[in-house]
Amino acid sequence: MGEVGVEGPCVGYIFPFSEREVVLMRMCVLCLGAFGRTEVIDNTLNPDFVRKYILDYFFEEKQNLRFDLYDVDSKSPDLSKHDFLGQAFCTLGEIVGSPASRLEKSLGGIPGKKCGSIILSAEELSNCRDSATMQFCANKLDKKDFFGKSDPFMVFYRSNEDGTFTICHKTEVVKNTLNPVWQSITIPVRALCNGDYDRTIKVEVYDWDRDGSHDFIGEFTTSYRELARGQSQFNIYEVINSKKKMKKKKYANSGTVTLLSFSVESESTFLDYIKGGTQINFTVAIDFTASNGNPSQSTSLHYMNPYQLNAYAMALRAVGEIIQDYDSDKMFPALGFGAKLPPDGRVSHEFPLNGNIENPYCNGIEGILEAYHQSLKTVQLYGPTNFAPVVNHVARYAAAVQDGSQYFVLLIITDGVISDMAQTKEAIVNGAKLPMSIIIVGVGQAEFDAMVELDGDDIRISSRGKPAERDIVQFVPFRDYMDRTGNHVLSMARLAKDVLAEIPDQFISYMKSRGIKPNPAPPPYTGPGNTHHHTQI
Repeated sequence: MGEVGVEGPCVGYIFPFSEREVVLMRMCVLCLGAFGRTEVIDNTLNPDFVRKYILDYFFEEKQNLRFDLYDVDSKSPDLSKHDFLGQAFCTLGEIVGSPASRLEKSLGGIPGKKCGSIILSAEELSNCRDSATMQFCANKLDKKDFFGKSDPFMVFYRSNEDGTFTICHKTEVVKNTLNPVWQSITIPVRALCNGDYDRTIKVEVYDWDRDGSHDFIGEFTTSYRELARGQSQFNIYEVINSKKKMKKKKYANSGTVTLLSFSVESESTFLDYIKGGTQINFTVAIDFTASNGNPSQSTSLHYMNPYQLNAYAMALRAVGEIIQDYDSDKMFPALGFGAKLPPDGRVSHEFPLNGNIENPYCNGIEGILEAYHQSLKTVQLYGPTNFAPVVNHVARYAAAVQDGSQYFVLLIITDGVISDMAQTKEAIVNGAKLPMSIIIVGVGQAEFDAMVELDGDDIRISSRGKPAERDIVQFVPFRDYMDRTGNHVLSMARLAKDVLAEIPDQFISYMKSRGIKPNPAPPPYTGPGNTHHHTQI
């Protein structure tokens, strides 16, 4: 998904704590697969570390980090020979999801002692994300067709280190003219010159033939730096056919190509928006239909085993624990559908799990799980399985905030066959115009054919003849992720990875379709007197 660098105000190590021990000293170390230590800063309680660490960042994974701090007493590489000062745990998502991608964590690990704090900051490594948009025309190209004029098109090549050329773009064909005006073309700068502005770009001009034996008209060379000057006398190029030039003494050229316009734009990434303050709002909707089975019986999908999470709770925790890193207040609306509610037994397809219609928000993932457990004791499982009300519920919130400051993710966990397919399709098509995505996790052994249709990966979903303008639904059956060895941590990690992998692209597709740019990130933190430095992750 991307690379980020991490910095921090102590020396130490950072490891995924599920795999290795981790250490900070008056020096800091980061480890993800391999590890490194920061430099040692002498004689200070406020070390400012310079060394950075580069990690691959994945939105859809929970990337655990641990920092241990040590006071270095000798040159020994053995950490037991040094004084332990404290440790901090976090995820990479917590750092990048914090304001300005800066996170301050208290150091712990020594009972009864205040250990100070560590400040961690992350920045995405820029990888030449610019795209160039250009328009060209040509004048007096050679006539190649016996009965008509020419049907010209251009092919762009970037030069490689070894002197060879790689094709990077082909224009459309303009029929029957020696003075074509091609449509604007957009090419990533990386593809055009691999980030080297002075590297040769070769452009060949051809006359299109139906049988594929296109006739070579001529070629010219330029560079990104030349093109970036825009429309000028420097960007009018003679198209040269070297064979013709050798044969004809009076040969001048085979026409000219002129650059009409040039602009460059930087492609924004998911992290650009997060760093600029965009919040991701997480809502969960749980299926309380009778087909789940009586919650008091062990065969029920809602059964509360005191020793093990049920499938609903596992799916909720797997997805929620990752998304919560991108929501500053950690307050999440939690809804249920398909149940009869007390006291009058009316059926609802959009009820708050905490029983508070005015304020359906739960405090963190634990708060949602608690409200879910309480609901099972008070509502009666019923039916049918209607999705449209909860989709429309989130859509109402999303419709009120379309400026790019918030994006909404709805997680629907269900056991069954949907009852309101037409209404749900309409709700999804409408939702595709809004800043929202929908994740559906199917639990149990039912057939989920309708869910696959809603997913829209193969055929874009449509309603009343109107296709959704974006694909916003991701469906997975929970049973595909159950680890045979019973390792539920592994099951939940795999599930989260697959259902969340599409969210950043769906997020970007909305922002681009609405022309929304990320807000500038707040200025980087510098501590008092610049005594702190940021750990780059």
